[in-house]
Amino acid sequence: MWLDVLILFIKAFLFINAVLIMTSLLTWMERKQSAVMQDRLRANRASILGARALGLPHILADALKMFFKEDYVPPGGDKFLHTAAPLAAVFFALMSSAAIPFGNVIHIAGREIRLQVLDLNVGLLFVFAMMSMGIYGTFLAGFSSNNKFAFLGGLRASSQMISYEITMGATLVGLLMVFGTLDLRMLSLRQGELLWGWLPKWGVVVQPLGFILFLVAGIAETKRVPFDLPEGESEIIGYFVEYSSMKFGAFFMVDFVETVLIAALTATLFFGG
Repeated sequence: MWLDVLILFIKAFLFINAVLIMTSLLTWMERKQSAVMQDRLRANRASILGARALGLPHILADALKMFFKEDYVPPGGDKFLHTAAPLAAVFFALMSSAAIPFGNVIHIAGREIRLQVLDLNVGLLFVFAMMSMGIYGTFLAGFSSNNKFAFLGGLRASSQMISYEITMGATLVGLLMVFGTLDLRMLSLRQGELLWGWLPKWGVVVQPLGFILFLVAGIAETKRVPFDLPEGESEIIGYFVEYSSMKFGAFFMVDFVETVLIAALTATLFFGG
């Protein structure tokens, strides 16, 4: 029993760290990509022992800055909910990724270990349930800030997330009819079959329109450009306008965790895992 708990802990630890590392690298890639598109030098001032490493030390510099900045709760705001909102957003974003298989099966010391943190026969429903719960983080952020603009941003974020999650769920109905399972691991394995003896039976082959709609809805779910209406830093005020320090960093990180999640779901559902 204790060995099973230890194996589960190791898988969860490695998986969460892998997601967080990819999230950190995505923040750097976004800066680098934006700078190249706009013919700028990008963030390249931070260095470690004189090594700038194409701006990679900025990942560490930003984290340190956020940890040591003042934690601000607006007057009249609800301190408990103001603190709980970013924690809820990060928790449910990471939990959504727990049911996604990152490999098949390995055998160590006679034990069969499935490379999946949560091996559920309804894994897809679990993912969507956790993604839906993440809405509470964005709404509570706007509600607890005692700021009408933040509150409107929270409403925009909630309505957008709910709307596109319905689209994401509807696009997968055809895929589930083809493969007949909600288990993400079995979905990956059944895409290993061949159509007419030569064409991979991937989800993108049997449901090409579903793939396009899922990808568009997934990008909207991450609240990134061009679906950044909940945030819209340059035009309108977002739901985390009253946040600072690592609480703001948590909301900033959630967007990239969701980006990793949508990429992993797309690979699992439409490209054979």
